[in-house]
Amino acid sequence: MHMDDLAWQAGNFGGLAPRSVDLLLQHGHLEPVIQAAAERGEWFCAEGAVEELCRAGEFGRALKVMEPFVATGWPPALWAKADILLRSGRPQEALDLVRPYEAGGTPKAELHDFARLLAKAGRIDEAVDLLIPHIDGWWTLSVLVEITEGQDRDEQVLELIAPHADSARHARGASRWNHPFSNAQELQAQVLERAGRTDEAIRVLGQDIAGHRYLTQNTLTAYARLLARHGRLDELRELATGQNAHTVLEIYAGALRDNGRAEEAETVMREAVAADDRVGYRAWLSSALLRDGRLDDAIAVAEPGFGWYDCSNLLAPLVHALLDRPEQLLHLVEHPSVVPHHDHEEFQHGWRALALAGLGRLDEAIAVAEADPRPWTDPRLVKADLLSTAGRLDAAAAELRVLGTIKAREALCEVLVRQGQGAEAIAIHPTAAEQRAAKPKPEPVFPDENGYSLDAHF
Repeated sequence: MHMDDLAWQAGNFGGLAPRSVDLLLQHGHLEPVIQAAAERGEWFCAEGAVEELCRAGEFGRALKVMEPFVATGWPPALWAKADILLRSGRPQEALDLVRPYEAGGTPKAELHDFARLLAKAGRIDEAVDLLIPHIDGWWTLSVLVEITEGQDRDEQVLELIAPHADSARHARGASRWNHPFSNAQELQAQVLERAGRTDEAIRVLGQDIAGHRYLTQNTLTAYARLLARHGRLDELRELATGQNAHTVLEIYAGALRDNGRAEEAETVMREAVAADDRVGYRAWLSSALLRDGRLDDAIAVAEPGFGWYDCSNLLAPLVHALLDRPEQLLHLVEHPSVVPHHDHEEFQHGWRALALAGLGRLDEAIAVAEADPRPWTDPRLVKADLLSTAGRLDAAAAELRVLGTIKAREALCEVLVRQGQGAEAIAIHPTAAEQRAAKPKPEPVFPDENGYSLDAHF
């Protein structure tokens, strides 16, 4: 086990990926997961096992699982150990393990993480004192606001934010769009709100919005969400029906629904579609209708946009909401309005095959998948996935065993877990080293006489 190996796993979801580890743990295979962490150096197995053990109060075992990873000197493993120590009631040991040597020479992300650790350890004064000298932009200021929530430090934080918020207010007039504290106004409103000064937060931020004294749309949406949280629907309606409608109309409609006014929200969005037919408006309304169980209405709203280039923004949310409802999914993808556009053949191939398999119509599902003019992966893997979706786990496992590729073994692992065979699932899953060796190597590039890069095969 080396730092490079662990970094590759973390950056590429290598080895047993979090999804597979979660599946193993959900099926009660904690011990095989611990064993895989120890014997195969599986980082995500270590993370998953540690979380499970800490929830059960088995901190000693959690430390034992993490120790081989800590021994490599890999920073994420050190921080993981520090978290275990903190949760087990040993805050000083946790802090000593990851304490920066020099605050001035420490990477900003590490400084922020240590401030968070100090706050979790109940040493909020030290955390604030650590950050204050390094507040040179939005990131550190955001961390300061984050760690002081509920710590009775709101007045101090507001004093620190105030000059940066005032500077941001004047930056737009001076065309200083790259202002380092572009989020200071919304952070100021956030702290005022949590300090119980909601009216003041709304008044101050509302004046900034009305006077166009802000730099990013995030500040505008923060104000809209602030109004929504506190039921200020009249003010929110005024904001959403002006020049800011494209940004905040959906927030207003959502607030209406949250306040029991779903019909009014629907009317607002239908009027918006009629006046300005945007993908976002149709997508919001169709998704809302689907949540209300009105599938045909949802399709009718989305259908006019299915021919647009970005039609997947309309159809995909409907599909994803119906993945566990195969009958309705099939109704959607077989709807006469849902036709392939702009290379989206998955509309009537992959998704339709998935729906058919979910209904147990396996032969039809396989035929549909095989008819896909542009299969996105090995057709044999697709067939095995359809078998699994149809509940034919033994047949799916047999197909994957014969195939035997890296991808097939990854898929077989999940099938075996669902069959209750956790240890075999881990054993058959490719190691991180195997996955890394099988990953295509980028082709080398060579500069021409002018310094431009040329692909080697040219």
